[in-house]
Amino acid sequence: MSCDETLAARIRQCLSRRKNIEEKRMFGGVGFLLKGHMLVGVWKTSLVARVGPEQYESALQEPSVSEFNITGRSMTGWVLVGSPALQDEDSLSVWIDRCLSFVKTLPAK
Repeated sequence: MSCDETLAARIRQCLSRRKNIEEKRMFGGVGFLLKGHMLVGVWKTSLVARVGPEQYESALQEPSVSEFNITGRSMTGWVLVGSPALQDEDSLSVWIDRCLSFVKTLPAK
């Protein structure tokens, strides 16, 4: 199954005015990087959200959110956000902003 291109287009639109964003094909989907660091992505029909270790547990408590575990090992700080939680542009923007808040703290690669 390829990734949800509609979700990828919505992410592109949300990030269109931001600088230092790069798009890459990865893990069978597409990833969006900020200054070389993975920010968000699309895997199948879900948003891959890099919320960071401090926000990880609280993010997992939200509806339609699960561990990012595509290799048999979950990645702390990364979650999958299902499409029910991304119904409109505001909800998608909230997730992207959460990820931006974390990734902006990382040094540029």
